[in-house]
Order: sequence, then structure tokens, then C-alpha cells
Amino acid sequence: MGVRINKSALKKQKQDEKRRLRNKAYKSFVKTLTKKFLAEENLEQKKELLNKLYKYLDRAADKRIYHPNTVARKKRKLAAVLNQLSQTGLK
Repeated sequence: MGVRINKSALKKQKQDEKRRLRNKAYKSFVKTLTKKFLAEENLEQKKELLNKLYKYLDRAADKRIYHPNTVARKKRKLAAVLNQLSQTGLK
């Protein structure tokens, strides 16, 4: 990243950095929530965490933090994990 010269370019650089840090924090939160979901043993708690994850993933897609197709793929994989566990009879 080069040195910005004019005022508008400096302002854009500041805005980009703010957005980058905000997006990074949001992605980190989603990753942490995903890890909690995968580590959870109780099926009911797992369903609640999945609903929460869906909410945050959808919000991230709306804000374009993640591409909508990426969100769809993540949701599909998480749902598959839950369905597999519910079919095996984990309680």
C-alpha cells in the first residue's frame, strides 16, 4: 500500500482501515461461534447456537462482509453437521 497524497485519498485510507478492522472482528466472532457450535455436546444447545450462527451469517452477507454464496455454503455445512448428529440419536 503506497503513501496517499491528497486529502480524499487519505480519508479513504482511514475509512478502509476502519472497515477492515470492523470486518475482521465480525469474522473472528463468527469463527468463535462456529467452534462453540462444533464443540457443543447437547443437541438442544447446538440448535440454539445454529440459529444464532444463521443470524450472524445472514447479517454478514447483508453487509457484504462475506459473499452471499460463502454464507450459503457455511450454513449448508453446519446444517449437515446438525442433521447427522440428530440422525445418530445424540441427546
